[in-house]
Amino acid sequence: MASTLTKSLTLLISAQHIYILTLEMFHWTKPRGRKAFKLTAEYAEQTKVLAANQGLYNGFLAAGLAWGALHPVAEFAQQLRVFFLGCVVVAGTYGGATVGRKILFIQGLPAAAVLGLVLCL
Repeated sequence: MASTLTKSLTLLISAQHIYILTLEMFHWTKPRGRKAFKLTAEYAEQTKVLAANQGLYNGFLAAGLAWGALHPVAEFAQQLRVFFLGCVVVAGTYGGATVGRKILFIQGLPAAAVLGLVLCL
């Protein structure tokens, strides 16, 4: 039960990062991406390569989280979840401190909550 819960929650965090990847890599200059990140069309155009790079990194986080949720060896899967959830917590905290507090609440805190469950259950 606990393992199923933490696997499912880890997959939700992974899905969140796939969504962020999509926004940053494919919708940055489009209305959907500009609205999500509160960007002007001009600024979005100037920063689209940087955003795509950020999106790629979010994709790596998503892949690692999915790997940790789906790996068949329970002990190794647990280690993967701890590592990649920890990476998201650090990234969310750094983003919250340097870019905007919203990042802490959208990325950092959910990952910290799931990490806490992974470590406790």
